[in-house]
Amino acid sequence: MNFKKVVHLFIVIAVLSSCVSNKKILYMQELDSISAVYSSKRYSYNEEKYRLQNFDIVEINIKTSSEELNAIFSIITGNQENMGMNMGQSGGDIFFMNGYTLDEEGKVDIPLLGEVALVGLTTEDAKALIEQKVQPFVADSDFFVRVRLGGIRFSALGEFNAPGKQTILQNRVTIFEALAAAGDLTTIAKRDEIILLRQYPDGSQIHKINLNDRELLGSEYYFLKPNDVIYAEPLKVRELGAGTNFIQNLALITSTVSTIALILTVVRK
Repeated sequence: MNFKKVVHLFIVIAVLSSCVSNKKILYMQELDSISAVYSSKRYSYNEEKYRLQNFDIVEINIKTSSEELNAIFSIITGNQENMGMNMGQSGGDIFFMNGYTLDEEGKVDIPLLGEVALVGLTTEDAKALIEQKVQPFVADSDFFVRVRLGGIRFSALGEFNAPGKQTILQNRVTIFEALAAAGDLTTIAKRDEIILLRQYPDGSQIHKINLNDRELLGSEYYFLKPNDVIYAEPLKVRELGAGTNFIQNLALITSTVSTIALILTVVRK
């Protein structure tokens, strides 16, 4: 009878300690407050404009009313256009093939204009600078300049269902869109302490983010920046080797109880 009581007590403790609480995995909880309203308050965006860094890839298009100038400014030949189409169809990165990459000094080499330093500038600032560089060559001709990033590139590490390097071809990406692109977090990911490694023109900095808190919507970390690294640590249940659902918990408990029973049987003999 004492043995049965010990086994039952062990099962109860194992079930209670191995299950993952919903409070650990639910997104956008309203922490430390209780509200009966259906809609949340509106969170204003606190987005900081991205400034170009070394080795960023940007798309620079310059069009004028002069076909001769257009031919000079265009860096895409017929072969490159075909290559870009093939890359796009096969899931490659067309921006890497046809865009401008800022070198180690933060400069790009544009036909006719020469080297132009873009590091530390926003895409709007870069557009204005290139327009100034183009102006002397076009005289009174009409011209158009477009500068944009080649999508948002980031890395997802740790407890993701599809970790790895990701590229989203948008100018603006939220952190939840990034999670979706990486297959979402696993059940045992520590959602209240997501590590965001962000690069700045003068270095890198680590930020900790709580995905359970809806106040994140109004923070400067709601939108991802190019070259961000998102790292999700596992919960303590991973260290304990516990299951993440009922079936896994049941299998773990059954195996543990069987092992204990076998050991006790051997010891009694």
